[in-house]
Amino acid sequence: MPTPDGVVVLSFPFRGTWRVENSPARRVPSHGTEAFGVSHAIDFVAVDERNLSAPRTWRTRVGVEDPEGFLGFGEPVLAPAAGVVVAVHDAEPDHEARRSPLRLAAYAMGQAGRARRGIVGLAGNHVVIALAPAGPFVLLAHLRQGSASVRIGQQVAVGEQVGECGNTGNSTEPHVHLQVSDSIEGASARGVPVAFRAPDGRAWLPGEGELVTA
Repeated sequence: MPTPDGVVVLSFPFRGTWRVENSPARRVPSHGTEAFGVSHAIDFVAVDERNLSAPRTWRTRVGVEDPEGFLGFGEPVLAPAAGVVVAVHDAEPDHEARRSPLRLAAYAMGQAGRARRGIVGLAGNHVVIALAPAGPFVLLAHLRQGSASVRIGQQVAVGEQVGECGNTGNSTEPHVHLQVSDSIEGASARGVPVAFRAPDGRAWLPGEGELVTA
């Protein structure tokens, strides 16, 4: 539940080392919009000891890449808080990854079309957990097709696996997108500030590019 200042403190939804991207510690709204409750959303990309999410090849520079070649693809995605599952979708296919500036620019041109599809077009495969009957609600997005391991109405514990990291929806490479909102009513949902439990027990919001090990 939110702290007195309205921040929801969560556990990290993964194991291993992941790089923070689009952190609300850098700016709010973190993803450039308030729509769909993403104002305080945060992304995590699994990386190796060189801080790479996948080996770099000629495809990295000019082409598209197989999502299965990325470190995070298929990694367990964990419930960051206890609650009840209120939404599950895992029918979207994983698409090619894009790190090339040229391919990223072309992909951005399809953003409006993805937004018209609503939460499925943007979040792709996802699980939503209600922390209380009236919220707030935690969304875990871009899951691997067919990987959801929970059902609507199921009670989940902190750290319980709910799916696997994938590359579905509005995603350019496999990663975990996490956000908290006051509603599951799509475009009208408002984002809620988040923080995470540091090893010393304090509430902590990692900054842009920071490496987190859980």
